[in-house]
Parts: sequence; structure tokens; C-alpha cells
Amino acid sequence: QVQLVESGGGLVQPGGSLRLSCEASGSIDTMNAMGWYRQAPGNERALVAAAFSRGGTTYADSVKGRFTISRENAKNTVYLQMNNLEPEDTAVYYCNLRDFKMREWWGQGTQVTVSS
Repeated sequence: QVQLVESGGGLVQPGGSLRLSCEASGSIDTMNAMGWYRQAPGNERALVAAAFSRGGTTYADSVKGRFTISRENAKNTVYLQMNNLEPEDTAVYYCNLRDFKMREWWGQGTQVTVSS
């Protein structure tokens, strides 16, 4: 079983920054992808960014140039640095881990609100 614990959400003004963290624990395969999804009211959950255990990242077009995903494999931790936040970034952000067998696990979600 795998557990994901997120932290770092909150309220920030437009143009501000936040950093999300997600630590995975349990039986984790070394080949995996860790990433962040978000879901705003009335919308489907969508990929924000993902980082792969062997290197490489992917981003949603809407966050390219503003968000940076990184990971520390030794700590099974993934980070999402979010800069120049916009009101449209307001959502619940979920951490996700998917292994090479395509099993996946989700964190409990953390609220990010961008408002003046």
C-alpha cells in the first residue's frame, strides 16, 4: 500500500508564489511517475505536471513557464513550485503516483486559492 501526504496549499494574491510538497511512503516501485493534478469546481481533474523517476517532466500548457516540478527520489518526494499565480489556478491540487504496472495512488488534496 502507498500513502501520499501533501502540504503547502493556501491563499495567495495574484502574482504570488506557493510551493506544494508530496511525500510518498509504503511499497513504492522505483520506476514511477509522480505528479500533480488539479480540479476546480465544475471541472474535471486534469494533469498539471509530472516528473518521472528516470528523468524528464511534462507540463500542462497553461502552466508552462510558471510552474516547476521537481523530485527527490531518495525521499520519494515531489515538489511543485508555482510562480506568477493567476486566479484561474485556484483549485484543489492532488498528488499522484503511478508505477510501471499502471497502478496509481492519490493524495487527499490541498486547496490553492489565488485571490486579491
